[in-house]
Amino acid sequence: MLIDSHCHLADSAYDADRDSVLDRAWAAGVAAVVVIGESRSAAERALDLAARERRLAATAGLHPHEASAWSSEYAEWITNVLRDERVVAAGEMGLDYHYDHSPRPAQRAAFEEQLELATKAGKPAVIHARDADEDMIAVLRAHPRVTAILHSFSSGLGLLRAGVALGHYVSFSGMVTFRNWTLDDAIRETPLDRTLIETDGPYLAPVPHRGARNEPAFVRHVAERIARVRGLTLDALVAATGANAARVFGLGSLQS
Repeated sequence: MLIDSHCHLADSAYDADRDSVLDRAWAAGVAAVVVIGESRSAAERALDLAARERRLAATAGLHPHEASAWSSEYAEWITNVLRDERVVAAGEMGLDYHYDHSPRPAQRAAFEEQLELATKAGKPAVIHARDADEDMIAVLRAHPRVTAILHSFSSGLGLLRAGVALGHYVSFSGMVTFRNWTLDDAIRETPLDRTLIETDGPYLAPVPHRGARNEPAFVRHVAERIARVRGLTLDALVAATGANAARVFGLGSLQS
């Protein structure tokens, strides 16, 4: 149950060889990939991929970079698309105060409304958080009924501890293999039954592929690094994170 819990497989970076990318993933033992729909167009492409391959699932949301595009029409579209069984989570949504591509009030408004839609749909929310720890903690505490996945975690331990206390999941990407990674304590503090692994492809390719396009087959390198930090066998780490991904995203029905 090696599962890539976050990959932008619908991105144009894969257009030339997406089938080969998936063939390499299955050959590497990847059992499923959650394809992120961080915009309406990306979500529609993700849905199309999931319709053609049962080992793919989709998400649908609006990234904080594009939060200025949030509208009642967008909210209605997400409400409807979250009813699709191929859509296993809302998002990618959240707060990004590093780039501030959208004004912060717009980011917070779009984020909170998406959390409400996820809550009503009974589906988890895939969270992007960058340089916004205090506001992120406050928003998550204000929406206690949603289950969140803190994706590609690289924030402070305060956010991690708050998220864990609220029962959320924490997903680690290829950054854990980078020389400048300093958050092994975050890996150790995340309960094993709340730990996920991801590529965030095509971004953040892990060592030994750093600098290349990332792809789902490389999620094994993330698993190997986390297993070493936690003092687990690779098989034990893969089994735990796979079970976690299947549980939070409801992937069992997709693979039956």
